Amino acid sequence: MASSMLSLASASPSASLSMHDTLKGKVRLGSGNLTAWFHKEKSNPFINTKSSGRISMAVAVNVSRFEGITMAPPDPILGVSEAFKADNDEKKLNLGVGAYRTEELQPYVLNVVKKAENLMLERGEYKEYLPIEGLAAFNKVTAELLLGADNTVIKQQRVATVQGLSGTGSLRLAAALIERYFPGAKVLISSPTWGNHKNIFNDARVPWSEYRYYDPKTVGLDFEGMIADLKAAPEGSFILLHGCAHNPTGIDPTPEQWEKIADVIQEKNHIPFFDVAYQGFASGSLDADAASVRLFAARGMELLVAQSYSKNLGLYAERIGAINVICSSVDAAARVKSQLKRLARPMYSNPPVHGARIVANVVGDPTLFDEWKAEMDMMAGRIKGVRQKLFDSLSAKDKSGKDWSFILKQIGMFSFTGLNKAQSENMTNKWHVYMTKDGRISLAGLNLAKCEYLADAIVDSYHNVS
Repeated sequence: MASSMLSLASASPSASLSMHDTLKGKVRLGSGNLTAWFHKEKSNPFINTKSSGRISMAVAVNVSRFEGITMAPPDPILGVSEAFKADNDEKKLNLGVGAYRTEELQPYVLNVVKKAENLMLERGEYKEYLPIEGLAAFNKVTAELLLGADNTVIKQQRVATVQGLSGTGSLRLAAALIERYFPGAKVLISSPTWGNHKNIFNDARVPWSEYRYYDPKTVGLDFEGMIADLKAAPEGSFILLHGCAHNPTGIDPTPEQWEKIADVIQEKNHIPFFDVAYQGFASGSLDADAASVRLFAARGMELLVAQSYSKNLGLYAERIGAINVICSSVDAAARVKSQLKRLARPMYSNPPVHGARIVANVVGDPTLFDEWKAEMDMMAGRIKGVRQKLFDSLSAKDKSGKDWSFILKQIGMFSFTGLNKAQSENMTNKWHVYMTKDGRISLAGLNLAKCEYLADAIVDSYHNVS
């Protein structure tokens, strides 16, 4: 009774406040009794009124204003790392998150990044706010890196470049531009695609649908399905394309297929929208990995390109990237850039400077730039070596005659193994190999020493789990 009823003499401040708020009429003393008239609130979930005899008391109930907010599901990619950390098995492998690791499976900071940071310390550069569009030196070199410094669109100043919060933030800024200035326009994304693409367009209230991309029968590209879906899309749709090293499949169109994709997009008056997260990191060549984007730009098409330096410079935590909009005229580029800045201002005001200066220093300095290309080639080469060793191990261990050569046809840090959800769960539950449930593995988290163990896990899961 003491816990549920309050006396006026011992009421807490919160309870007294409730009583005061709900008291209607007068308080009358008589015959040694305190008589009070309380008027119940019609509907207040924060007040619980209890009665005893002629005395009614209002008791404050600790109910959160956020009761209606449900628990969000764990992120399908970042949640893998959390589960990995909780596993104490010494054989465990984290092949979920796309972050480069050394042969010792340790995080790697590029030497060229350390040199660029030392330059920044020596110069004593300030930490004042950047302009809304970001660091001018960064914007210049990132557009030139993407398109080539001698590209016509660069020389004619037809590129609107705004520094973004890595690839995700750049995509989100572009999505806001689409929502505001192309109302009702649909974005077509590949099936499958990077898991965050759908979240970005959902939150920006941009409608999207999927085009066929992955063929599970061949563990390759469903090119005919892709072309058919692009042709069937409403004219003027935005077509989201992975510039290189498609995530999650690792399957890219051939140069000839890229030409046909560009043909259809031009015929349908679609707008290409590239996500370039792995330039230089996929093949080891900056120019080769940008060939798809440059092909579309050379045709005189207007297009959007989101860039990220998380992978190729290892700047995962610096959140450095850019959104580029290639326009048909210098005037259009100026207007687009002004509106991108207008959208960015209430989102995050202006971007961070540290990562931008690293990129500007590395790409803008011929010596550091050459060192960077060598380090990228080394990282890409290590992943290629692991990919080859995994294929060799699978071919040696699987006596069924299954052809695993599709692994060698893929590119970049990811590989689509062809495993279904149940088989992927077996990889984790039995073999302590942590990966996404769609069968994707990050080869960047694998080393040569673990390839045979991983091959054992894949063969077992593929053949023994339906």
